[in-house]
Amino acid sequence: MDHSHYDPAPDDPAPDDPAPDDPASDDPAPDDVVWVLPGDGDAPHHTSLLVLPHSGGNAHAYAPWRELLPDGIRLLVGQYPGRGARFSEPLPERMADLVGPVLASLPADTDDLVVLGHSMGSLVAYEVARALTAAGRAPRALIVSACRAPFLPNPSPVHPEDLDDDALVAAIKERGGTDDGILDEPELRELVLPSIRADFAIDDAYRSAQAAPLTCPVVVLGGSTDPVVPADALGRWAEVTSGPVTTHVLPGGHFYFQDQLEAFLTLVTAVSTPTATL
Repeated sequence: MDHSHYDPAPDDPAPDDPAPDDPASDDPAPDDVVWVLPGDGDAPHHTSLLVLPHSGGNAHAYAPWRELLPDGIRLLVGQYPGRGARFSEPLPERMADLVGPVLASLPADTDDLVVLGHSMGSLVAYEVARALTAAGRAPRALIVSACRAPFLPNPSPVHPEDLDDDALVAAIKERGGTDDGILDEPELRELVLPSIRADFAIDDAYRSAQAAPLTCPVVVLGGSTDPVVPADALGRWAEVTSGPVTTHVLPGGHFYFQDQLEAFLTLVTAVSTPTATL
């Protein structure tokens, strides 16, 4: 994996190395925060696709996309605190806990970037795109999937603080996207529920602060029968950018792409090619 990473302020002097007892020395390794999955071909990548997972999501769930993407697209997948190699980190409490480490861990050569999120990951992706735009490094495009516009309240809050584990599991199963075998196995459930609970709490509470619009194109994707974010609610994403906005609705529910991954990634690949017209 690439160990050179994006510097959000390249003109600032490099900080001194942290002392052994400096809290900064406990920062996660960049490769644990953003997985770097290049293509198998010898040609260099022309675009990086950064994928931000859904509530309770794990980078492992999105890594298989690598096999369905062209070699010219380098796949980057975010891993949130409390899972994978970041399991021992404190659980996230606010959107900044998800966004900040991703920004700090982007590879240094991430110049041509498409940012994609699914469900809550779309809100993380929006905040990443907003920070990059403010830094003069606007992404090529933002792709949002099955998610409300960031300035709107959550139309389907989970209220995890009011649910015991069994009720939370029932809510997760209703939405889909998580292997029932994990949720039905007590030992595995004990491992995954804390991060899912934390993510749902962030998703419930988040509404973006007033900000300058993005400048990049926004591509909005959703499922035709999504009970969490109905397809007719997707249009409000047009209000977050001065760039063009396109919307595609595919058959299915909240995790519509799982049943038609090739068709979904065909749309993503079209956005991620240098000749794309958005």
